[in-house]
Amino acid sequence: MLKVYFKTFGCRTNIFDTQIMINNLNNFQVTENIEDADFIVVNSCTVTNSADSTCRAFLNKIRRNFPEKKIVFTGCAIRTRGETLFKNELFDIGFGLSEKEKIDLFLQENQRKFILGNLEFLDKTIVKKIIGKSRAFIKIQEGCNFKCSYCIIPKVRGSSRSYSQQHILEQIKILADNGFSEFILTGTNIGSYQNLAQLLKSISKISGVKRIRLGSVEPSQITSEFMEILDEDWFGKYLHIAIQYSENSMLKIMQRRNRVEKDLELLQRLAEHDFALGTDFIVGHPGETDEVFQKGFENLKKYPLTHIHLFSYSKKDGTKSSTMKQLNFKLSNVKNRFKLIQDLIENKNNQFRDLHSKNLEVLFEKKKNGLFEGYDQYFNLIKINSSDDLRGNWKRLEEYNWRNLK
Repeated sequence: MLKVYFKTFGCRTNIFDTQIMINNLNNFQVTENIEDADFIVVNSCTVTNSADSTCRAFLNKIRRNFPEKKIVFTGCAIRTRGETLFKNELFDIGFGLSEKEKIDLFLQENQRKFILGNLEFLDKTIVKKIIGKSRAFIKIQEGCNFKCSYCIIPKVRGSSRSYSQQHILEQIKILADNGFSEFILTGTNIGSYQNLAQLLKSISKISGVKRIRLGSVEPSQITSEFMEILDEDWFGKYLHIAIQYSENSMLKIMQRRNRVEKDLELLQRLAEHDFALGTDFIVGHPGETDEVFQKGFENLKKYPLTHIHLFSYSKKDGTKSSTMKQLNFKLSNVKNRFKLIQDLIENKNNQFRDLHSKNLEVLFEKKKNGLFEGYDQYFNLIKINSSDDLRGNWKRLEEYNWRNLK
């Protein structure tokens, strides 16, 4: 069989999309060694101009280093950069996200082509195998109806649409039967799923499911029914609530729906249920004056956060934010702002871990530098020594001194 190598950029949704393509390869073999591949599939990210540049640099590198191999390009950047890259002959076969289930046919035909597809698709594939993972990512919806000023994703993923509960449950049942016990629900905007709490309850009843986690959820999407399931044993004790900023004038500039007062109230209620809490946060967005940042930073101190995906704003062509007056990062000390927030949340995480160092349920995923690594129910990384091979196995730690192995 001819061999296919996959390179995935970006988010968990892209990771799942790659698994869909792998599950649709009937006449080809997947390889983890790029040098052995006949086809190199690049699943791209376009969330920022920097992401586009990274993908383009990778295409240039493999075209230069492996001129005899066929390059396949897909993912979100197919809609923002695909046509230009195709004209510049940086890839041989390009297809939009709606066409990814046809990958086996495209590779068999092995003809130079570019097919953009549509933004109304929902994949039919039931993923029966997940290569290289101990936890299973499950996509429950596509697209987003939010109009955040900095975000290009609705333009490349389309409007929000959900998979049927039957499709999701069938997929999880198969993977649970194949040995997976932790499931992470993902998508472009998973909180837009019509009844997320009901879906979670249904998943929890499947034999073999030990823990369920969620990707990012918007504050406005946390319902009273959702709050009722927080103390269930199968629910991982970590939630990622995407607030993006902690000052109302900036949230308004970003065209966000959330506001500080309600965010703070929500996070405090979640923390009362013993949850670790993460968020996305953008530093350096147009309009972030010293006064705005300082007010936002003081507000952030009040949030019971333990994790953060912290980003320095990166201009993205085609978004409203890209037309605003951009900050001079050096004059605005954006690096210093970034570091202040990073240190703040790290200290909050340290305090949380000191209080939550007992009775940890860990699914170990890999061995690195002689230690087995996995995440506990609070989504904190655990590293331990063991004479047994713990990869893919659960272990309960009565007590864990995380400071010794950080």
